[in-house]
Formats: sequence, structure tokens, C-alpha cells
Amino acid sequence: MSQPSGNLKRKTKIQILFFSRKYPALLYVTKWFSISMIVGLLVGTASAGFLESLSWATNFREKHLWIIAFLPLAGLAVGMLYYYFGKDAEGGNNILLETIHQPDKERIPFKMAPFVYLGTIVTHFFGGSAGREGTALQMAGAISDQFTRLLRLSQNERKILIISAIAAGFGSVFGTPLAGAVFGLEVFLIGKIRYNALFPAFASAILADCVTKLWNVQHTHYHIDFVPKIDFLSFIYCIIAGILFGVCAATFSKMMHKTSFIFKSKIHYPPFRPLLGGVIVTLAVFVMGTTRYIGLGIPSIEEAFGKQLPLYDFALKILFTVVTLSAGFKGGEVTPLFFIGATLGSALSIVIPLPFALLAGMGFVAVFAGATNTPLACTLMGIELFGAECGVYVAVACVAAYLFSGNNSIYTKQKIGEAKNSRFDNLADKNFEDV
Repeated sequence: MSQPSGNLKRKTKIQILFFSRKYPALLYVTKWFSISMIVGLLVGTASAGFLESLSWATNFREKHLWIIAFLPLAGLAVGMLYYYFGKDAEGGNNILLETIHQPDKERIPFKMAPFVYLGTIVTHFFGGSAGREGTALQMAGAISDQFTRLLRLSQNERKILIISAIAAGFGSVFGTPLAGAVFGLEVFLIGKIRYNALFPAFASAILADCVTKLWNVQHTHYHIDFVPKIDFLSFIYCIIAGILFGVCAATFSKMMHKTSFIFKSKIHYPPFRPLLGGVIVTLAVFVMGTTRYIGLGIPSIEEAFGKQLPLYDFALKILFTVVTLSAGFKGGEVTPLFFIGATLGSALSIVIPLPFALLAGMGFVAVFAGATNTPLACTLMGIELFGAECGVYVAVACVAAYLFSGNNSIYTKQKIGEAKNSRFDNLADKNFEDV
């Protein structure tokens, strides 16, 4: 009985080996679709819970504005949490990028997920100016990387897993799965894309978005009611707007790094940094008498699509966000970048003869493209959010912003795979931290 059984096993192994050689793509797709289902289910659920919590925190704060006075103490609490219990999770998104570049690193600590979730909710609950993408990406990466050893993934497969997690987190938190997939493929290495992660990234992003929607989580919708036909003049206007968006993105990135350096060099006890940052933001809110520039700023973004806004809106949002995040509060930069870009675009309609809603949409994604060096993902995001008819305008603005943002990024561990132009070929394979 044992000999026929052994022969059967040997025959089965030969058949599997033959099948894998003849149809390698099918086995690859089957394996990564199974992994993507796990990633999509867990990350999509985490994003849904996070978005609902964030909505509750924002609504509570806006109905009880006195709570903003406690932002400094909230900052101290977040600072102490990370200083005493979460030093290995403090790197945030840069840990994810570093893991992709060096997959032999230790496993991303799972505690990054609950820590960044709690830190972000506290930041928004008490009135900090921050986003949500950083939290979604870190939660996704921390959850997904726990399967590296369980599934016995190789170092190369671990890279693909983290890319897929980033794609799932981004796609599900914004409701833009195509942009999320390309963002995961594009963000860690400028100028180069890992095509072996193409299917897992798209599968994870789409499945995570579907799961988030199954939880009945609503995403914000934006509308551009009129898109003129593209001609030579409008093409030139797109380039001019894109250049301004790129300069704005570079300014934001430089201010983030410079202000963060000042906080770290002047205040040696880390928990005191968000304490001071909280004091500055709280005083600014009460002196100005408005909460317009704290939190996500979604109402102001929607307003940018409905009317022409003043030029100072984007500048004030930059200041509030830079102080909040540089001091050590948690969240992300992307939604504030949406605010900055949309309000700047709306204001530029004073001098650029394009519809303010279209300029707001262009700025929405182009400033983000310049700050993260992801023009392809941001172009897709514009098409997913605003419709294909504005695709040319969005694409030109994103590419121009990407080129004119220079060698800057909000992510210091983002690597330059291929320089933006031949003048900077010597920067290839360097982190922005070293540029």
C-alpha cells in the first residue's frame, strides 16, 4: 500500500511542477489573489473603522469647541505614549518605505497600528491640523507584515506584500482604488515601478475599497461642473498652474523638514514638542476665532469647488499643518495637501482664466503629486474623483508640479530611482534624507 501511495505523491509533484512551468502566471495570480484577499479584508475593515472614528471625533470637536483648549495636553499624552512605548513605531510611513528598500529588516511592529490610530484620533479630536492617509498606510503595513513569517514569504515577496498594503490603505481610505494601486507602486522609488507587484497592488487596493464600502462608509464626492475643451492657451495655463502647484508642494516639504528639525534641536525631551505645538495651534485658533484651518478641512475643500476663495487660505493651512505634524502629532499630510492645493487652485482663478472648480481639482491632486513625487497616481486620482473629462488638465498639472517641486518630498526615505532630469543623475539611489 505504501509504494503506490508514494508513486502517487511523486506523480502529483511532477504534474504540479509541469503545470507551474507551463502556466506560471496562473499559479502566481492564484497565490497573490489569496494573499490580496486577506490584505483587502483586514485593511478595508481597519480603514472603515478608522474613517468612522475620525468622523465621530471631528463632529464632536465642532460641537464642543472648548475641547481645543486641551490640545497641548493631548499632544503631551501622544508624545509620552510614543516616547515610552512606541519608539520603534515612530518613523511612520518612512518605516514602510525603508522596509521595501531593505526587506531583511525586522518585522514592522504590530503596535504601530493601534498607536497611530489612537494618536490620529486624539489629534483630530482636540483640534490638530492633520490628515488620514499616514494612519491608513501605517495600519495597513503593520497588519499585513505580520503575515510575512506566517506565509513564509521571501524578501522579494515581502516587498510586494508591503507595496500591496500601501495600495490597499491608500485606495480604501480615499475611495480611489486605481490611484491607490499606482501610489503603492510609485511612491517608494521615484522613476521606476516594480511590475512584479502590479497584480497584487491592484487586487489589494480594489478588494480593500470594496470591503470599506461594504461597511457603508461614505467618501466625500467633489464635482467639477464645467470642463472647457483643451486648446493651446488652456494647455499653457495648465503648465503655469502646475508650476505654481509644484512650488507650493516644495515649500510645504521644506517647511515640514525645517520645522521638524527646529523642534528636535531646541526641545530635547520629545513629549514636550507636541505640547508646545499644541499651545501654538490652540492660541492661533482662539486668536483668529475660526476652526477653518484645523482637522481635515473637508468643508473648505468642498467650498473651493463652489466659489473663488481668498489667496491666504492655502498659506494658513500650510502653517497650521506644519506646526501640528512637525511637533509630533499623528495623522498624515495628504488631506491637508488636498486642502492647500484646492484652495490655491480656486484662488488662482483670479489670474488664470480657467474655471475655479477645475483649477481647484487640478490643485487638489497636483500639490499632492509634487509633495510625494507620484504624478501617475495623482493623475488617476483626479480622474477617479472628478471624471475622465478633466483628465488632460489634471495630468498636465500633476506632471508640471512633479517636475517643478524639485528634489523634495514629504517622505525622507523615498528613494530616487531615476532623476527628474539628467542634471541630477548623480542623485540616483539616494534617499531624500541624503539629498
